[in-house]
Amino acid sequence: MNELQIEKLTDKLNYSFKDHSLLIKALTHSSYANEYIKSGDASNERLEFLGDSLLGMIVALLIYRNKPELSEGKMTKLRAELVCEKSLAVFAKELDLGKYLLLGRGEENGGGRSRPSILSDALEAIFAAMYLDGGFDPVESLLSDYFTPRIINHITDLKDHKTTLQEIIHGRPGQKILYEITSEQGPDHDKVFTVEVKLNGKCIGTGTGKSKKNAEQEAACKAIGVLNENERK
Repeated sequence: MNELQIEKLTDKLNYSFKDHSLLIKALTHSSYANEYIKSGDASNERLEFLGDSLLGMIVALLIYRNKPELSEGKMTKLRAELVCEKSLAVFAKELDLGKYLLLGRGEENGGGRSRPSILSDALEAIFAAMYLDGGFDPVESLLSDYFTPRIINHITDLKDHKTTLQEIIHGRPGQKILYEITSEQGPDHDKVFTVEVKLNGKCIGTGTGKSKKNAEQEAACKAIGVLNENERK
């Protein structure tokens, strides 16, 4: 990745990296790291993990500030819609992120530059890279610019992701989904639940929330993204 490409992308992010290696790592898919660098540690997977948490927290904060009329349950549903793979892939495409990715030959030939899962993961990794390079404020500014108008203009009658997921599975004979609580953290008055939704025993989505119901909704939203992505392959 040359300096001109870095400059074009950072202009779109409205942020100039002090350490360009963080940005390059955020754009490095595991296929490239394993094929050319011979090290999985060089990929963006750890950055993606951090970026996912930053994204969830900042979007929650933006919803809290801009939608005072929403209940906790509707806030959770709105956040799940905004941070799911499909939504992030749209964001990534607006940044033209696919052209900057570092991919292995297989992913390159298989259309990886436009694959929603790869785009959304790289975008989350970029959020983490910005945070490590410049702190919280640049990430909050980027996400606020993008998500605040979408939050303000969003309808309050939000979609029931569990129902949607059940409808998808209902059309697939022999398949069964199950929601499983994998952790409960915090005191009784302020618990945070983590839930996995499993398809025939295999986890296809994980969600967190202040109630089991909200965690299940977030898990279902992510599962829908996974199933839609698998259908496109």
